[in-house]
Amino acid sequence: MSRMSDITSQNQAHSTEAELIAIRREKCAKLRSLGVDPFGEKYEITHSPAELRANFSEGQRVRVAGRMTSLRDMGKSNFFNLSDVHGSIQGYVNLKGLSENELAIWNCLDRGDWIGIEGETFLTKTGEPTIKLEAFQVLSKSLRPMPDKWHGVADRELKYRKRHLDLMGNPESAALFIKRSQMIAEIRRFLQDRGFLEVETPMLHDIAGGAAARPFETHHNALGMPLTLRIAPELFLKRLLVGGFTKIFELNRSFRNEGISRRHNPEFTMLEAYWAFADFEQMADMVEELTCHLAEKFCGGLQIEHRGDDGELLRTLDLSRPWKRESYHTLISAAAGDDFFALDASGRRARCGELGVQISEAMEDHEVIQQVFEKLVEEKTFNPCFVTRVSSELVPLAKVSPGGKTVEVYELIINGQEISPGYSELNDPDVQRRRLEEQSGDETQKVDYDFIETLEHGMPPAGGIGIGLDRLCMMLTGAPTIRDVVLFPLLKRKE
Repeated sequence: MSRMSDITSQNQAHSTEAELIAIRREKCAKLRSLGVDPFGEKYEITHSPAELRANFSEGQRVRVAGRMTSLRDMGKSNFFNLSDVHGSIQGYVNLKGLSENELAIWNCLDRGDWIGIEGETFLTKTGEPTIKLEAFQVLSKSLRPMPDKWHGVADRELKYRKRHLDLMGNPESAALFIKRSQMIAEIRRFLQDRGFLEVETPMLHDIAGGAAARPFETHHNALGMPLTLRIAPELFLKRLLVGGFTKIFELNRSFRNEGISRRHNPEFTMLEAYWAFADFEQMADMVEELTCHLAEKFCGGLQIEHRGDDGELLRTLDLSRPWKRESYHTLISAAAGDDFFALDASGRRARCGELGVQISEAMEDHEVIQQVFEKLVEEKTFNPCFVTRVSSELVPLAKVSPGGKTVEVYELIINGQEISPGYSELNDPDVQRRRLEEQSGDETQKVDYDFIETLEHGMPPAGGIGIGLDRLCMMLTGAPTIRDVVLFPLLKRKE
């Protein structure tokens, strides 16, 4: 008896999705009538599909489970693939070897169903590792059809809204997210091998601190108090330095109620690390070593190709060490004119007009300068560059350089965006109080005076870093947008 899967049937190929769902529901009901639970139960396996393929030998007795991602009906024989995000293995069944009841159950299966199979391994005439099915178990009936076998999920918005379909239909997406997970695990090992302890700090704050950003606001009913989701863990991690920790890091989720773009998602993953008795130069060294280590381990080397949607090579990033280090003022002068910082504030505004840099009337002079930096330096810098000695108004939590005009900071720029800032941390409580109050203006209620009091107990000199892990993954994998490296990016609800 030959069966027709929903891949090969010409009738079903032209069916609507509603019709395909109706057919699958009929098969689901048929399974129940045959005494089979369409949504299965525990199944003991000996290998995953990828493990079996990687360690394959003929004549093994195996039990493997996975989603049936292909099904080729050849009359009395069927070939199929069992898959998960890690890989797949081919299966073979001789329908003549099935009992009448087993054949009826098998005929209820479709591409997309999860099954477990038991059998013996062999190589086909073409050398394909294969399992000869001797017994099988239905684990989950798929009531909706999978994405097209050959084209996967091509629509970008559908990929982001229905990531499960993207992972089913696009093996390259699954591989990217596996690589992201492995990178984060390797970051943990890298830091732990250097004596850093992983810690956890609160995600609910009564005062949003550690960065200049708009927070998400909420309210705690039992305490009757307003709270915010954290915009950064920095102030709590520094409390731990005061408490006596000397090497700490947190892989944290942070939230900023700001714009969404190719480089911004309101919910993002960040690494922050603090190293007592170090400075921003040592932190830059460590970030350079870490990034190159990840590139060599997961990307095949220090040359990272970035391609467009059509596959055309856009650029190749060169992460070869040592990375360039240049001061903020030097880079801006090279882009905006050697006399840029000799001009007064109105002259700099006029120069922005000449250079095509858009500014607003509300911007203060240091914000105008930063806008020039972002448009003429940052967006045009692709190979790694540590931008050092940033204007002191921009980073109120960093130690001031001798002379007081800049702070001991780096901003790591790669591929036209900031990947990581690093500071020599400000540990003078009186200076910290003054700079936070200057930043807050008339809204001094937004200053975390508990943090200032903590600093008065003494915080050792320290270096600190932040790394946007989503952006780091974008850079290392060549992904064109942050949504490609975040499993479930925030999207506007469809009406």
